[in-house]
Amino acid sequence: MKTIYKSIFYLLLILGINGCQEDEPKLETLLVPTNLDITAQVFDDESGNVTVTTTADNALTIHVIFKENAEPVVVSPGETAQYQYIRSGDYSQIITVIAYGPGGIASSKTISVDLSVRLLIDPDILRKIAGDGSKRWVWNQKEEGHWGADAAFNDENNGYKAPPNSISPCAYDDVLIFGYDANDNYTYQMELGENNETLVGWADVQYFFPNSNPSQYVDECLDITNTDPKIETDTGFLIFRGDDGELYLQVENSTLSFWSGAQVYKILELTDDLLSVRGDHKPILEGIEIAYYHEFRPEDYDPNKDQDFTNLVWQDEFDTDGAPSAENWNYDIGRGSNGWGNNESQYYTDRTENVTVSDGVLKITAKKESFEGAEYTSARLKTQDKFDFTYGRVDVRAKLAGAGGTWPAIWMLGSNFTTVGWPKCGEIDIMEYVGNNPGTVQSAIHTPSSSGNTVNVKSASITNETSEFHVYSVIWSGDKISFLIDDEKFYSYEPDVKDEGTWPFDASQFLIMNVAVGGTLGGSIDPDFSESVMEIDYVRVYQ
Repeated sequence: MKTIYKSIFYLLLILGINGCQEDEPKLETLLVPTNLDITAQVFDDESGNVTVTTTADNALTIHVIFKENAEPVVVSPGETAQYQYIRSGDYSQIITVIAYGPGGIASSKTISVDLSVRLLIDPDILRKIAGDGSKRWVWNQKEEGHWGADAAFNDENNGYKAPPNSISPCAYDDVLIFGYDANDNYTYQMELGENNETLVGWADVQYFFPNSNPSQYVDECLDITNTDPKIETDTGFLIFRGDDGELYLQVENSTLSFWSGAQVYKILELTDDLLSVRGDHKPILEGIEIAYYHEFRPEDYDPNKDQDFTNLVWQDEFDTDGAPSAENWNYDIGRGSNGWGNNESQYYTDRTENVTVSDGVLKITAKKESFEGAEYTSARLKTQDKFDFTYGRVDVRAKLAGAGGTWPAIWMLGSNFTTVGWPKCGEIDIMEYVGNNPGTVQSAIHTPSSSGNTVNVKSASITNETSEFHVYSVIWSGDKISFLIDDEKFYSYEPDVKDEGTWPFDASQFLIMNVAVGGTLGGSIDPDFSESVMEIDYVRVYQ
């Protein structure tokens, strides 16, 4: 980072030396721009896009100010200037046009345009950044790299990464507040801390305070409520997908607690607990561009606390006798490849003998019988292509099948399984039980870095698992997966490094419930085994 700053300094120094030569003064003819004519076009797609074309006699440049305090869009006479208003609603907006002639003589004119703006953010993305209507974010100050700098347009910061708690407290006491209402109005506030100060990059201090004398490489805490041009602390925001297919965050005429000249930020990661963005600085000098990296956490973020998911988004209470709901479930049929990849002995069916709903519970029955070349039958239900989700809590109240060789399981698989395969899709085993090992259940994570006989697994002791119902749960957030029995947590998976190998869990998963017989985990089958049933009282998913 200092190398970049030093380059800027040396260029400034060279320009300053060259600028010491005196030029022979020339008196320009002073002409006032006249016949200023403005044509404005409001796009009729409710996008908030407006174009302005201006002509004037004796004009050299045209400054179009689309909104009070916004930076002007500078064009030549006859050229078109474009702007997007991101505040939703029906309202009028004043646009000011200033035409500059020789010698800096100017004339101006204002017009009013009527706007009808309806900008919609994907509901899941909106919930992550703005919660249930308002969400407060602060710097992720306890982790390295929460602020950083590198060459522009790099998604990964390979340059300077700020150590924990190392930038100024005037940034750390800022709060970023994203909100929305029922009319799709998206609001952004930067709640400033002591003395209304926030952090401004040293190279930009003179942009707001022309008479200041900033120190090299030293960012400054400045009161930004009276700057010229003005930084908005109460404005709007928009999240949109760019031409490259990536997500971008725009804050209108504002900043994310560090002024770098950026108002549009590429979203590098957005979860319920992390907002990571990159803002590319406007060039201070031609050819020198810097990317600044910001990471924020919710103000009430507790790294040791699991996400609290309380909104019930999907459920099956198994209240209707007969076959399970076709709207919720479909089936894997047959023996799969190599006993579904685990040397299992059963043939999965959708027959009533193996799967049915009665007395308010779903019953999956593993049976000893000759069927389609197999010696055992059972069932495997799944919500694939019917329901999947990203992040949330799953509760399953179940009474487990038992006996030697039974292997009941409640689990999830990445919805991209058919395209990327296993284990790249990721697998979350909410509960697995082995009849040969009574009194113990386990939960596990399968990833590209640890699949098959995974190291990401933990067992828990349990009583009456085959004679009484227990609630088996998973809580899955953007950076942690926790497992619970009867609301008691016994295992959490939270990798030290999140990458494609350790964390394929930012994409949707679907639910699976089955009872296998034998196989690599089920083990040897009791020769006296005849049948055993796993009963499911309910399945509930919260977000």
